Amino acid sequence: MMRSVSLAASRGVPRLMGAPLGRGLSSAASPPAGPQPTVGSIPASNTVARAALATAQSLGIDLTSSQPANPKTVILMMNMGGPASSAEVQPFLHNLFSDNDLIPLPAQKFLAPVIAKRRTPKVASHYDEIGGGSPIRTWTEAQAAAMVKHLDRLSPETAPHAAEVCFRYAPPLTEEALNRVEAYGPGVERVVCFSQYPQYSCSTSGSSFNELARQVRARAAGGADISAGPRYTAIDRWPLAPGLVEAFADNVIHSLTKQLSPSEAEQTFVLFSAHSLPMSIVERGDQYPTDVAATASAVMEHVRQSTGLALPWRVCWQSTVGPRRWLSPSTENSLKALGRQRRPVALVVPVAFTSDHIETLHELDLDYGPQAQSWGLQRIVRAESLNLHPRFTLGLAEIVANHLAATKDGRSDPAGALFTARCLGCTKESCQETRDFFAEQRSPCSEQK
Repeated sequence: MMRSVSLAASRGVPRLMGAPLGRGLSSAASPPAGPQPTVGSIPASNTVARAALATAQSLGIDLTSSQPANPKTVILMMNMGGPASSAEVQPFLHNLFSDNDLIPLPAQKFLAPVIAKRRTPKVASHYDEIGGGSPIRTWTEAQAAAMVKHLDRLSPETAPHAAEVCFRYAPPLTEEALNRVEAYGPGVERVVCFSQYPQYSCSTSGSSFNELARQVRARAAGGADISAGPRYTAIDRWPLAPGLVEAFADNVIHSLTKQLSPSEAEQTFVLFSAHSLPMSIVERGDQYPTDVAATASAVMEHVRQSTGLALPWRVCWQSTVGPRRWLSPSTENSLKALGRQRRPVALVVPVAFTSDHIETLHELDLDYGPQAQSWGLQRIVRAESLNLHPRFTLGLAEIVANHLAATKDGRSDPAGALFTARCLGCTKESCQETRDFFAEQRSPCSEQK
């Protein structure tokens, strides 16, 4: 028997209603009619991003207001990014397949554009099917705005705060984000490089940090005096952050209590689906699978304590590319296995994603959702993505506030100790160079200047 209702409901905070798997967009509001403000250059055809904008506006998050003129602290929201329109798909794929940290390829410089061109029509059609492009930039901008509002209150000594989106493969790319930091002027004392991948992998978070270190050092080589600039610090992973765990648990409980009947909820098998990783990266010691499992375990313990349900669960992996060996079992094969075992209901939780994008809206919702009956399941339900869950956006601010306090006066953040250690099988000099870059940033910015 379940003994509690949704955490959000019990706390009196607004829920962002999502859709069950296979039911389309999981944004709270439809795009408003008429001309819309340009935020992150949302194309008119990108209805899913406009829906995300409408959700933010309905919650009082104003993305059209300017950043503070003279911020003391800038937070870079670092993530993969996604194409905002069909025209951006090929450049996005080219950047993605050119990244040796993410997808190591032989003759990468020559193969990357070939693979990107070949895959563009299919990938572009997938973006068309979810609403004309990726909503990830709009969600990230909205999350950043909500986070900064909390952060100004939680950490007034480091305020005013500004946040900039910093994507690896789609605009705004790292170079543009750094240009925006420079445009704030000499009043910026700290730049917090905040990975929006809760679970660390050298192929995702590591790649973003490597690129940032390269860009900053390239500016120094071009004559910029980076010793007189802001201090850069990194938040590289946060798989057990309270705001993350509690928001995921709330979304799981919402699915159990609102999308399923009590009898269905008690028979539910929970699958935590995360983006897969090539085994070549895992075998050199990447911590990503460990971090994902830690998040999933903490979420299910929170669900058990809140509802009294001790549901079975597993981690599975999605979004593989090419013939190489990847982490397994795949999400698709896991769902099929549950059908063969006559499990009636599968609840899929996108555990490694902080907002809706192509992997949730297309792969989970459109590719897998409609297959429930053919795979032997009665229902497949997807838990909502975090998006603008209020506990999550507050949690982001808590993570940054704790980091700022821990790294005050040039100290290193104890929570970042794992970042100082490379994978045991790592042979990439760029990984060590990045760690050296952040180690050099430990002096207080006041002394640097």
